[in-house]
Amino acid sequence: MAESENTDSSMFHQPLLSETQPQSSENVEVLAPFPPAYHRGGLSKSCRCGVISCAIALIFLVASFVLLWPSKPQLSIVQLSLNGLGFHTVPSISLDVKLKLTVQVRNQDFYSIKYDWLNVTIDYRGQNLANATSEGGLVNARSSSYVNATLDVDAVEVLSDVVMLVEDVAAGEITLDTESKIGGKIIFFFFDLPLKATISCQVIANMTNETVSSQNCYPEVHL
Repeated sequence: MAESENTDSSMFHQPLLSETQPQSSENVEVLAPFPPAYHRGGLSKSCRCGVISCAIALIFLVASFVLLWPSKPQLSIVQLSLNGLGFHTVPSISLDVKLKLTVQVRNQDFYSIKYDWLNVTIDYRGQNLANATSEGGLVNARSSSYVNATLDVDAVEVLSDVVMLVEDVAAGEITLDTESKIGGKIIFFFFDLPLKATISCQVIANMTNETVSSQNCYPEVHL
């Protein structure tokens, strides 16, 4: 009987499972969701295409404007001849000069040039001997125009450098300076751009055969 009680007692006091079970040491990481792919570039694909298209169009516009901007026309003397050259000492020291010249206005652009006047002067050592004015005209696109002018100096008294004039005549050659000026405008779309062109020439005239021995010209154009 006592043995059975001891058995029951031992069974009653048998230790139970530990209430504190060891916990697992797993770490849980929470990952934040990535933003949508289309936000990474800052601008959408359609916006980027629009910006590139506008930049290309602007480049083409600037390039076209630069290429189409009018260039300076070319001014040259294509013919210069003496039809008379004389020297007088009575009643005063004077010169007779008859000079004919042809000015070429060459337009290389796709726009027309309208010139209002052509003025030609002839000087001897800084003293003006004569001047002539010709009427204006029109130079079409990609073409040339020729303007004729005649300077007739009839017994013009040389007031300065008389000694130099006598020496030049004795040497058989005198140096004359001519200046041809053109004033007008370039018709550029809806705009009229003012134009002034000048060509200066130094002419060496032969007193014996009354011809031009040589000439050096220097054009100058202002837009």
